[in-house]
Amino acid sequence: MGEEERGCGWAGHVPLLQSARRGVRGLPRVSQSGGRATGRRVRGLFAPQMPMYKVRPFQGGPGSAVPPEHLPTCMYRLGSVHREPKAGPSPPAEQDEVDPSLQALESRQEEILKRLYELKAAVDSLSKMIQTPDADFDATNIIQADEHVPLTASSADLDNLLGKDYSALKDIVINANPSHPPLSLLVLHSLLCESYKVLSAVHTHSSVKSVPENLLKCFGDQAKKQSRHEYQLGFTLIWKDVSKPQMKFRIQTMCPIEGEGNIARFLFSLLGQKHNAVTATLIDSWVDTAIFQLQDGSSKEKAAVLRSMNAALGKASWLVGNELTLADIVAWCAIQTTGSTNSVPSNVQNWMKSCENLAPFNSVLKLLK
Repeated sequence: MGEEERGCGWAGHVPLLQSARRGVRGLPRVSQSGGRATGRRVRGLFAPQMPMYKVRPFQGGPGSAVPPEHLPTCMYRLGSVHREPKAGPSPPAEQDEVDPSLQALESRQEEILKRLYELKAAVDSLSKMIQTPDADFDATNIIQADEHVPLTASSADLDNLLGKDYSALKDIVINANPSHPPLSLLVLHSLLCESYKVLSAVHTHSSVKSVPENLLKCFGDQAKKQSRHEYQLGFTLIWKDVSKPQMKFRIQTMCPIEGEGNIARFLFSLLGQKHNAVTATLIDSWVDTAIFQLQDGSSKEKAAVLRSMNAALGKASWLVGNELTLADIVAWCAIQTTGSTNSVPSNVQNWMKSCENLAPFNSVLKLLK
């Protein structure tokens, strides 16, 4: 078989195409057009013009190739956990998601701060008023304009103060130590006897071995001239070994009151005398000063209190205002307890004489002799 006959077989068709591409001499040349292989006559040999297989072009039109820098180098990207967060406002979605408990805590804190600012402003205004030179003058004007109620009261007023009780007598029980007799309570007892029908009684507790005779008769004659239900108020004094005076009233519903100053405040309120806020504050201040400094304080504190009293009594007849108050009662009794009546300033001496001219003070003064 010749060379031309070997190129006609189908078995040698693929080598024919490969040889045609390489340009083998004497073999038919095959051209590729549109992905189709065609043949032509070479030296009297005819190659069939029919498609063999389709080949996609390796290079397309212009711009179809993807640059290498645009090709992916990983499956997906993750942010670095070591990178610091960018400074800037948080997204709106995160701002809207606020814990309700934090909002409640913040509002509560703002409310507390607001109240603190208001209290601070109030304290600052009070301190400025006290430091003002005209503060005493203003307080004096207010005290003089106050309407004083006489030291008298009726049974209706007593019911309003202590509550109405149909079953038993309103009985006040006071425990006091005979070694430190509460003189102010004895003065107030005399004032109560001027306003009410008081059933008075004095007893001795087993904790006390002996009581002076004058203290056993501090309420005078205790003979009952009337039946119990005809009295408006009961006043029982028990001499007992206690550190400080104690008062009990309505044992079932009321806790005891301790301290001579506190008991004196309660008893004086039964007299029905009313004062405005400024006057009541000054009275309370003098009562505390007399109990804690004039009676129980050091020698320097007592001297300072006497100087303050002398200055106040140089402007008015009484410690507070132009009428006898609880401040005068407690302060006078404190001076008598300390035994410093001879070393007081001149204004205080005149004031003490004014107190002793009153019957309640005079009766207590007799007990000290």
